[in-house]
Amino acid sequence: MAETEATLLRQFPLFLPQNRSKTVYEGFISAQGRDFHLRLLLPKDLQLRNARLLCSWQLKTALNGYHHIVQQRMQQSPDLVSFMMELKMVLEAALKNKKEPYVLPSPPKFYSSLIGEIRTLGWDKLVYVDPCFSTIKLKADVSGREHLITVKLKAKYPAESPDCVVDFPVPFSVSWTPQSSLISIYTQFLAALESLKTFWDVMDEIDEKTWVLEPEKPTRSATARRIVLGNNVSINIEVDPRHPTMLPECCFLGADHVVKPLGIRLSRNIHLWDPENSLLQNLKDVLEIDFPARAILEKSDFSMDCGICYAYQLDGAIPDQVCDNSQCGQSFHYICLYEWLRGLLTSRQSFNIIFGECPYCSKPITLKMSGRKA
Repeated sequence: MAETEATLLRQFPLFLPQNRSKTVYEGFISAQGRDFHLRLLLPKDLQLRNARLLCSWQLKTALNGYHHIVQQRMQQSPDLVSFMMELKMVLEAALKNKKEPYVLPSPPKFYSSLIGEIRTLGWDKLVYVDPCFSTIKLKADVSGREHLITVKLKAKYPAESPDCVVDFPVPFSVSWTPQSSLISIYTQFLAALESLKTFWDVMDEIDEKTWVLEPEKPTRSATARRIVLGNNVSINIEVDPRHPTMLPECCFLGADHVVKPLGIRLSRNIHLWDPENSLLQNLKDVLEIDFPARAILEKSDFSMDCGICYAYQLDGAIPDQVCDNSQCGQSFHYICLYEWLRGLLTSRQSFNIIFGECPYCSKPITLKMSGRKA
């Protein structure tokens, strides 16, 4: 406590306790060469989340538009010193922004027009709008999936096309004229969502019915899935968003004696692929397998830690190299195995392949060098 008080006095010498119980502080906070008066009332337990901050009108004016941030920091700051430091940072930023005022893109008619457009769309579609009406977020619910579009208006709107940010697996470009509006953007957004419905149906079925190793939390723009096939064997697929029921790019990951038969089945049965069936059903038919069921097995049943670093995830990567010895089958991160083999005097390299010994069973193991950073 004494150390905290000393730090507070050193950082804010003009902000002092007004009673022995130190439930009232009053004084000044300095920013941009100016002093602002404030008073802080703390409860008996000295918890900031229940405190009251009383500001002079100059400080209130300076923090206009930042009050919610100040309130949030008061709720989350661990102690008074931390809060005062963060308040100073917020005040500095607020004063700096006021020196560089936002140039209104249009007269008040601009805002009333935008409000009218949002009203026509429906207020339930609005997720967020900033105080300057330069950034607007809208949502749409299609097939039980919520999608967001962020519209960033430019200074010459509507003469100039706004920027639109979406979580799509394909580019989203807006057809725009000076007569266009938020309504036309939203209509094009809905049309794009409808065109990608089958793709998301395919990806959702995979996520719901199989164990996906990567990505751990897929976004709506993610087109790849690494799916568990069994212990230390998986398949990485890359789905074409425009043709989601067609045969995707496939790459098997695991020991050679396990993945080679899968590759042979894929080549032998590729004629069985039926675009009328779901992608998951086609994979089952072509590979002649059943995917491990989520209802019966846990992901941990297939998630083996790296045999070198003893971790599952390393810089976002999971083990994808497996010893080909059927009695071993230990998995490793690419980077871990690469560094291990490089450190062995008995290892040798031929073109882009390193030959060495498995760290676990000492049987021969190979590593094909890729473009990954090592």
